[in-house]
Amino acid sequence: SEDGVTLNLSPFIIHDMTVPADGATGPLGSLMMYKSAELDNMTVKVADKTAFSMDGLAIEITPPSDGKAMEFSGTTEKFNADLTLIEDPKSKDVINALGYQNITGNLEMAGTWQPSDGKMELSKYDISVDNAGTLGMTFGFGGYTLDVIKSLQEAQKKMAAQPEGADNSAQGMAMLGILQQLSFNSASIRFDDDSLTNKVLDYVGKQQGMSGKDIANQAKAIVPFGMAQLNNPELTAQVSAAVGKYLDDPQSLEILAEPPAAVPFALIMAGAMSNPVDLTKTLGVTVKANED
Repeated sequence: SEDGVTLNLSPFIIHDMTVPADGATGPLGSLMMYKSAELDNMTVKVADKTAFSMDGLAIEITPPSDGKAMEFSGTTEKFNADLTLIEDPKSKDVINALGYQNITGNLEMAGTWQPSDGKMELSKYDISVDNAGTLGMTFGFGGYTLDVIKSLQEAQKKMAAQPEGADNSAQGMAMLGILQQLSFNSASIRFDDDSLTNKVLDYVGKQQGMSGKDIANQAKAIVPFGMAQLNNPELTAQVSAAVGKYLDDPQSLEILAEPPAAVPFALIMAGAMSNPVDLTKTLGVTVKANED
């Protein structure tokens, strides 16, 4: 409990956990591993009012063996958030207008990690809110090997050992160098609508004395101008078509980054500093609407 916020967990159970021993030399000897965990309930209270609660968190992990990748997954039965506790007047007005004073939903995630080559994939990370929609994310990158993990752990220990107020720039640069050993494979972010989009359009329209359809048409007209600064006509046309299709019939909107080959993080960082407008081409960014 801190600053009037109280966190309650009950009960939290971890099964088949192994703790790394000093001087362990096995391939996974430096990592804490477990096969499953369950959290029956988590509650966050603010001034004795429940702001957030989550029930039935379940985590499953299949450790890597015989050259196979580690598999992991996590689900929740439900969560509940009380948005009436938000104090900002403008935010409160929007929440009330949209009818989201109390929201419920669930979370689901799954992925794999191959220690031998460091390939990490998060194949699912979905946050679903009832009567609103589902926000889903995925990503994949390479090079996250045990050596990289050990180097990151050592860098973090050095930073933690520094006295308060000390210059951590050297350790920060070292950590940046470690992260540059990683490579980007893919990423996506997707929204599957369950009535939120039209509610937002109608709300914005009401504020401006217009209909939701009028706001959608305005948005469709603005998108090409906003995209023009990227100097990528093909992507501009694709985004304009996808946004138009989605606003006419809100089902799903997805942004994907799928380069033809893995892109080193060092190249992404260099591109972001020297020529950020080309990053969409480097990463193979595409946008699509209302597709499975």
